[in-house]
Amino acid sequence: MMNYRARYIKTIDTQHDGQQRNNDLAEDEEDADIFREISLIPEETNESDAIHPMDVQMAVFHCADSFLKQLMVTKLSQCQYALPLLVPDPFTQEIEFPLWTFRQINKSWKMKDAKNEIISKIQPVWKTETPMVTFFRFDSVSSSKSQLMNICLFIQQGRRSDKCQQDSSQKIKDLINRLHLEGRYEHKLTAADVLQLTKHSLSSHESCAEEDLIQTFLQKLLMMNYRARYLMINNEQDFTQQRNNDSSEDESDFFNDMSSPYKATSESDTIHPMDVQMAVFHCADSFLKQLMVTKLSQCQYSLPLLVPDPFTQEIEFPLWTFRQINKSWKMKEPNNEISKIQPVWKAETPMVSFFRFGSVSKSQLMNNLVNERHNTFFHRNCPGSSKTRLLMDGVVEIAWYCPSGKNTDKFSQCVAFCNLHGDAGDSEKQLQILTEMASVNVVVLPRLDPNDKNAKEIQNLYRGRNPLICLCTEDKSNVSVIRKGKYKIGLKDRNQSDVSEELIKAINKCLSFSSSESSSVFRLEDVSKYSGIRVDEDHDNDCNRGKKAAQHMMVLLEKKDLTEIKESFLPCQGKPWHQWCEKNKELHRSQGNEIDIEINQKQDMKKFREQQYKNGIGGFMKLFIAEINSQSPNEKIFFLKWLTILLDEYTSADLSALHYKYNEKWSKVRAVQQTTNEHAELERISRELQAATFGLEHILREIGQIYESCKSVNKNKEGLPCHFSSLPSLAAEMMISGFPLELMDGDAAHVPVVWVTAVLHELIKKLGDKRVFVLSVLGIQSSGKSTMLNAMFGLQFAVSAGRCTRGAFMQLVKVSEEMKKQLKFDYILVVDTEGLRALELSGRSTRHQDNELATFVVGLGNLTLINIFGENPSELQDILQIVVQAFMRMKKVRLNPSCMFVHQNVSEVTAGEKNMEGRRRLLQTLDEMTKLAAKDEVYVAECFNDVITFDIQKDVKYFAQLWEGSPPMAPPNPPYCENIQDLKTTFFSHASKSHGLELTHLKGRIHDLWEALLNERFVFSFKNALEIATYRKLETEYSKWSWNLRRTMLDIENKLYNNIENERIDEVSESHLKGKLKVKSEEVEKSMSDFFERDKDKDILIQWKASFHIKINELQENIVRETKRKLNEILQQRDMKKRIDAQRTRHENTLLEKSKELAIKLKDKANDETILKKEFGKFWKECVNQITTETPPIKDIDVLKDMKQFLTNYKSVPVNAWKTSRDIFSVPSYSDYVQLKKSCGITEYVKNAFRSAKQKFEFKTQIRTLVNDIAQHVDNMIIVEDYGQGSRDYVFTKEFYMDLVISICKREKKIITDQYTMFREANDPVFYFEKKSKEYYSIFQKYCQGATSAAIFGEIICQKLKEPIQKSVYKDTARDLTNEIQTKCDTLNGNRSKLEKHVLKNLAELEDFGKYITYFNTPRDHLKSFVRDEVNQYITDKFRVSVRPKMKENIELLQQKVMAAAHRATTLVNTTSGDVQKWLNHFSLQLSDLLIFSVKDLNGVSHDGVDDFNLLEDVISEELGSVSSEIQQKFSTKTFPVNLEHKDRPDEILIDHLCQCCWVQCPFCAATCTNTVENHTGDHSVPFHRVDGLTGSCYDETECLSADFCTTLVRTSKMFYTGQWFLCREYRKAGNVYTEWNITPDFSELPYWKWFVFRFQEDLEKHFEKKFHMWDEISYEWSQYSKEQAIESLDEYI
Repeated sequence: MMNYRARYIKTIDTQHDGQQRNNDLAEDEEDADIFREISLIPEETNESDAIHPMDVQMAVFHCADSFLKQLMVTKLSQCQYALPLLVPDPFTQEIEFPLWTFRQINKSWKMKDAKNEIISKIQPVWKTETPMVTFFRFDSVSSSKSQLMNICLFIQQGRRSDKCQQDSSQKIKDLINRLHLEGRYEHKLTAADVLQLTKHSLSSHESCAEEDLIQTFLQKLLMMNYRARYLMINNEQDFTQQRNNDSSEDESDFFNDMSSPYKATSESDTIHPMDVQMAVFHCADSFLKQLMVTKLSQCQYSLPLLVPDPFTQEIEFPLWTFRQINKSWKMKEPNNEISKIQPVWKAETPMVSFFRFGSVSKSQLMNNLVNERHNTFFHRNCPGSSKTRLLMDGVVEIAWYCPSGKNTDKFSQCVAFCNLHGDAGDSEKQLQILTEMASVNVVVLPRLDPNDKNAKEIQNLYRGRNPLICLCTEDKSNVSVIRKGKYKIGLKDRNQSDVSEELIKAINKCLSFSSSESSSVFRLEDVSKYSGIRVDEDHDNDCNRGKKAAQHMMVLLEKKDLTEIKESFLPCQGKPWHQWCEKNKELHRSQGNEIDIEINQKQDMKKFREQQYKNGIGGFMKLFIAEINSQSPNEKIFFLKWLTILLDEYTSADLSALHYKYNEKWSKVRAVQQTTNEHAELERISRELQAATFGLEHILREIGQIYESCKSVNKNKEGLPCHFSSLPSLAAEMMISGFPLELMDGDAAHVPVVWVTAVLHELIKKLGDKRVFVLSVLGIQSSGKSTMLNAMFGLQFAVSAGRCTRGAFMQLVKVSEEMKKQLKFDYILVVDTEGLRALELSGRSTRHQDNELATFVVGLGNLTLINIFGENPSELQDILQIVVQAFMRMKKVRLNPSCMFVHQNVSEVTAGEKNMEGRRRLLQTLDEMTKLAAKDEVYVAECFNDVITFDIQKDVKYFAQLWEGSPPMAPPNPPYCENIQDLKTTFFSHASKSHGLELTHLKGRIHDLWEALLNERFVFSFKNALEIATYRKLETEYSKWSWNLRRTMLDIENKLYNNIENERIDEVSESHLKGKLKVKSEEVEKSMSDFFERDKDKDILIQWKASFHIKINELQENIVRETKRKLNEILQQRDMKKRIDAQRTRHENTLLEKSKELAIKLKDKANDETILKKEFGKFWKECVNQITTETPPIKDIDVLKDMKQFLTNYKSVPVNAWKTSRDIFSVPSYSDYVQLKKSCGITEYVKNAFRSAKQKFEFKTQIRTLVNDIAQHVDNMIIVEDYGQGSRDYVFTKEFYMDLVISICKREKKIITDQYTMFREANDPVFYFEKKSKEYYSIFQKYCQGATSAAIFGEIICQKLKEPIQKSVYKDTARDLTNEIQTKCDTLNGNRSKLEKHVLKNLAELEDFGKYITYFNTPRDHLKSFVRDEVNQYITDKFRVSVRPKMKENIELLQQKVMAAAHRATTLVNTTSGDVQKWLNHFSLQLSDLLIFSVKDLNGVSHDGVDDFNLLEDVISEELGSVSSEIQQKFSTKTFPVNLEHKDRPDEILIDHLCQCCWVQCPFCAATCTNTVENHTGDHSVPFHRVDGLTGSCYDETECLSADFCTTLVRTSKMFYTGQWFLCREYRKAGNVYTEWNITPDFSELPYWKWFVFRFQEDLEKHFEKKFHMWDEISYEWSQYSKEQAIESLDEYI
């Protein structure tokens, strides 16, 4: 009847038999039930025995014959029901495919074609070809997938919706379109597309536009920047988009606007980072895929192992992409350490597979196993992750854990980890491959029903032999062993670290179990054995042919001795070639004039060439040339790459053995020192190493020598498969394809000029006479230069630590069309050199060879990168000096090269402090080399820049270390990649100014340069050191030594101050202070001696040892003298204060006695506190009024009013002078305060000079010094009139004196007022007794309550101690805090240069022009302000964690000392039967060092009845605790500085310490000398000078502010005036301060000051009332610096 309700028939009566399920565990291990044993079953529910409708249908199906089955299925189809496709037998579980039942079913449908026309189709289902969508689940969630499928199919009233026709791949197509990869799925991206230089090459942003996402990702990946995965998309519209139909403000409605449907970009619009990676992968050709995967591996990322096609779901195994990846690791054996380097496709390791059923992420957990500090596997918590992932489900990724041979290794062997992304149930094939190949399977499981369709897979895994670890998402338990090799670990509410640790232990146990069970070992190539997957190598014909050709060649090398292969198979580069090279050099360098000798040399050379020509080619080279001539371009590249891979595999084992042998022998030689036999053995192994090195470069070298030998006789070689003239064309094609060409034969130390020029000639024929920019690279062995080049340009130079091929190689990098307009050339020719100074090849001949190589590549390059490992360039200095000398002699070549220095592996801290000094020292060293070479060659050159174009500011780069952690698992360091980007940017800046070379000119340059080199012999060498950096280090140590002395003297001063106030001391002598300081002085002396004797730079430090010893002794004398002065002043003040103190003590004691009398009267009302308070209040008020009457009042003061009154007494002072006066400390110019003398008139006009304005600047410097000096010594009599007369060319006006006095008054007003307030609070009786009211009431109360005399006396003592204790604790805390700040606060420790850097950073962050002016005019005042701000901020930030705990510690320590003194006094009195006076004398004596407390403080206080000293001690202990608690409660960030005397505040202590440095200012730009030592020896200097215009100086005959930096100014012929004219470059001749300054003539222009001038240009021009000179020309460049870059430049250069 075709009634679809047939499924919904219900039974009328069902009987429940109550049969219980048998849940016994299977006894047999093969019947083990994972669900029972690890409790994955959800709680069982009692279900009725109702028959399920589908059971009815399937029961009939199983019991029907074929015809009935067919009829049933046909009717089910007509009812639009699902049909059985795969049916397990209910008893045998054999799966049946009932194809017969489908034979009568037809389906009809309509769809639109490409032209949008409707096509109708009717087809039998068994014949129809359609996409198929599968649905299944592994868990037992109530939300059934069948219901979801019904929604998709939308069955209603017999009509089907068109939703089923939606193309499931549409989203993927949309993604590819969004990434601008349209068409790239069919027409793949190539490596050449990516490796050319584009605008994206300069991109350093972490975010980009959507259309730039792919290019930016690839560029970052090529630079080995692992942040490539974390690129964000710029989408400013999300924040700026506004509705078009906005209503007016009056009509706007909050609720309508807030419920607006317009939202920011939804998560569905975001592109998942891994989709970017996989989209590129799918759209890349084989070579780009390989390059990508190689770079991903270098970034320590997981690599795609099994990749489903996004459209067809065909699974691909990209074996080809792994062929260039090697992994190295170390394994510990009981008595040995085994090092291994293996290609990953060949490595045999255990493999641990991870997969999940459900949606719990496992990737993050896997990262904890492989590298917890790096996201090897991308997980949902990585930046940019979203739920919109499209291309990762079903992808299997692999990563290797490589141990380092340390005890901290998580695994003792190399282990592969595979990660199946997505739900494992959706990826059956991948799951099968992983579980069968894995040594250990790790599965993440939710709570599953045993009846779940995936339960069988889980059961099979559990019953299998391979170890299994189950991570249960709903379990909280620790790791547990279920049975042998089977583990369970709970994940719910567990700490990830704990889970990781348990998982590591479980995997290690499983691996040990696996090895004992001889379980399978994972080998990457074995994946290709599985059917149903596509292996990329097998399906690429070009790859197959290339591989077979390479294997064919390798057959010829079988069973050959590696050390003899080159001699046998590559004879043309053997002995005759080397002999010809030697003769050629002798010919060019011969100093004899005998013609016959020259003829003989030429004949010998011809003979060697003939021998070379006669050497047979051999089958190996014949086959190579034949193959490369017959292959298509793509096949040729595959062939060359396969040959490289197979040759590396063939030679790696023997080379590793030789390297190990060499290292062992080298260690023995070093231990034994000189032994001829050992050295001979070392040389033999070295020759074997050289002979055993066999790679593609040697084959190409052989082709070059075949060509040169044939060319020399102009005949083709016998057996050569082609004419020799076609060989350069083959090499040119290889260069175009991206392969390097050997430029200098490292073994022969010779350039094969004939071959190289022929190849370049062919290159010109193929490309045209293109322009190239030659970038050459020079570096010592293992300095990281090849890695640097690979990161810069995406190249793949060999980066192995062992030295293989020597010499120089050149490689083309294409410039994109868009970049050609900026760069003006077509290609970059990168010239790379193998490492210089190889230990295994060291010797006189190799040294000379390296010198030639260095000279050649520097001369060849438009720009040379000189790569140095670390900060010290001393290892290359001899080479550089030889380069300088060589270029001086190259008159014929007339080169003008430039160079850049790259310091690799420099830490940020070191670079930040020293790199500018390193630059200066480097330039100094190079200049000295230039001068020495110039004397030798009679050549005019004063500096290195006269020979080689070099900018010390821009052309020295500091690189962070390459690895972020310790290899072999460490990823590349992101700051290193940023340094690469910075270098790249600077390189482009250089390159954009050059037109490069045409290839024809390059060909000529190589020839001419080599000819010039052949005519010279290099014998010059020397060493040098970076003295300035060493001096800065010494300054830092000096700061520590001086602080230790000051800190100790502060403690001594405090103790003596207490003794003075306690009248224990009446005199302080210098000898006494020196004796107190002696111990610390000796410690500092020892520390100095150790530093000068043990530091690694002690040979450089020795020159300053004597002067710094003198400086420390002078400092010590000054500290002693200053302390004596302060203490003697306190002695004088004590005598002056005696009357006041005595009067106050008398008043206090009188109050005590009177309060005692009142207490006796009120004794019967002691319990009525209201009456007591009332009576005491009246009594207290009367007493205080009486005291106030007896004491003359202290008047308020007004400093400014008094000064104004004082000035009005002078008739010459105008009435309104006070109002019209200016602050003399911040005026922009002093020109209004001086009158020039007539004798100083200037009439001569000097071109391009600083004249009147510069003259006024000279006056300004002198006046500014005077004003600042007055500010520092206000209390001293400075005769201003005398300062302004004499030899000066100006006199002061009356206004100057007036403004000076008024400015000083205003400046000192606050200090005077604050000091007065403190004095008043301490001495005014009203203030004083108002504070004491509570204390006296407490004592009064005890009198009333009848307390014993001892108890009352104890409380009085504690009240007297309260203020001294608070004062002492605050002072101790302040000193401790000061010491901590000086040690730990980064902005306030270190040397003067570092402090200056932080001052400038702070100014930039504030962007306050007024503060800058203060900094320029009064740098000392600004530093004081900076120190105060920093200290206050430090106290605020650290109050809870540092300041308060220090205070608490100090008060507890002091409390203990007070109680110890009380106890000793009590013990003394009890044992000697003493009285209270004796107790008091002994008690106060012990406290005299600690507190200002003496017996006189208790004069007049009655002691009567005090005889219980134990009670007295107990009372003091109790009351002292209360006093301590009260002090602690009141302690806060506000009370701390207020309750300290000005001199005891941490900021003032630090100001006193930090300001004891040099304050001399540059006579040109007023930059303050950054020497840490005051009155230092030697010249004044700064790391970087400022723009001269910041002082207001301007150019002659103009009112334009100078835009010069001092360092560039002193290079010029400009002139300045100081009474007579001087050339700026001869500034020292001007005398006075000019002779004391060392201003290096270079281009060191700090970007910080360029940013500042541009940022505050208008403020500066307004301040000085002048315009900047040539502002339009300089403003563009200066505008390029942001504030962030300006601040960064301080770290980089200072």
